[in-house]
Amino acid sequence: MSVVEACGCAPVTRRKLLAAGAAGVFAGLVGDQLATQLAFAADGSYAGDVLVVLSLRGGFDGLSAVVPAGDAGYYAARPGIAVPTSRLLGRSGIFGLHPALAPLLPFWQAGTFGAVQAVGQPAPNRSHFSAMEELERAAPGTTLRTGWLDRMIGGLGADRPFDAVSLGSALPARLLAGPAPNLGLTAVDDFELSGEDPHRPMAATMTALYAGAPDALAQTTAMTTGALATTGRLRAAGYRPAAGAAYPDTELGAALRDVARLVKAEVGLMSATVDSGDWDMHENLGTAAPGKKMYDHLAELARALAAFATDLGPAGLGRVTLVTISEFGRRVGQNGSGGLDHGYGNAMLVLGGGVRGGKVHGRWPGLAAAQLVDGDLAVTTDYRAVIGEILRARCGVSDPTGVFPGVKPSTLGLVSAR
Repeated sequence: MSVVEACGCAPVTRRKLLAAGAAGVFAGLVGDQLATQLAFAADGSYAGDVLVVLSLRGGFDGLSAVVPAGDAGYYAARPGIAVPTSRLLGRSGIFGLHPALAPLLPFWQAGTFGAVQAVGQPAPNRSHFSAMEELERAAPGTTLRTGWLDRMIGGLGADRPFDAVSLGSALPARLLAGPAPNLGLTAVDDFELSGEDPHRPMAATMTALYAGAPDALAQTTAMTTGALATTGRLRAAGYRPAAGAAYPDTELGAALRDVARLVKAEVGLMSATVDSGDWDMHENLGTAAPGKKMYDHLAELARALAAFATDLGPAGLGRVTLVTISEFGRRVGQNGSGGLDHGYGNAMLVLGGGVRGGKVHGRWPGLAAAQLVDGDLAVTTDYRAVIGEILRARCGVSDPTGVFPGVKPSTLGLVSAR
């Protein structure tokens, strides 16, 4: 019987146990697998930003969030759902923010929240499954099967899953696929070994069972018990968000709350991924008013991000860069159901102490018919180049081509160097 079977978790083969470090195996040892993945440095020596990757799953409509109000093509293409110019916030050049992003306006004005427009993958792909797979693998035209975040943390020397914790409902398996250890859970306070109670000391039993075992086997047990000890200390200490930060009572709010908690606890966190779903709005996207689908989704996102930034405070936010990704954008023109079908070009949102915010970065291609790609916003900046700029300037990755093969970091000036 395997250790996982003994603890009542999902069964795992001896071969997988010998691999000691795969995310799914480690998550299986400790119970529920999560949407949030947290990756940690081995010895606390990591001095770069904590990179928080927020996946907006379903195909985020960047044209609704970061509105190209100065391009007449936007209003012509969306007669029923375009955001009126009078409702836009933080006008910067031709762009303005959707009014539901109001909680983030102070950070926009302070220069710690910004955006990049007309970003995306190298080629259009309107399939949720394959587009997300390529987004997270981020190595088209190569034989690489690892995820780009695994390549990042592996290159920075991560060799333990804790220093860490996780939160959410959908495991981003491809993003962290590979040999670097990572950990997935539901919440910091819910992290426990399945079956553990005073009468069944599962952790102690595991430790005794693998005492003297080869390193490949003993390491997994040590990772598990070490993670349990860390979360036990955090749980005992409790947590109160700082500066009156009010996280929304949502899965995203809870996940970001725990990420902030880990950043401030200085557990050695290098990167965290969090999911926010339900952005696939083919119908009834709605006008820019409360109670409408896009408005309410953006408002929830903005409240969670604003609480996260407030909770961290200037010092904590100065050690964090959060970036959003999504598998694709939406069509420029609305459909007959008042929604938007799968498209191409998109926007990325960026939040952090090193962000040069208060503006929209990137080269705008325009929305005239001749400027579109099969009816979609064209991509003028590869999303990998955007992240590459962040990795080099903020995370200490001297050569991001090791993370994104063949892609040079952008020179947008999106972030300042540490």
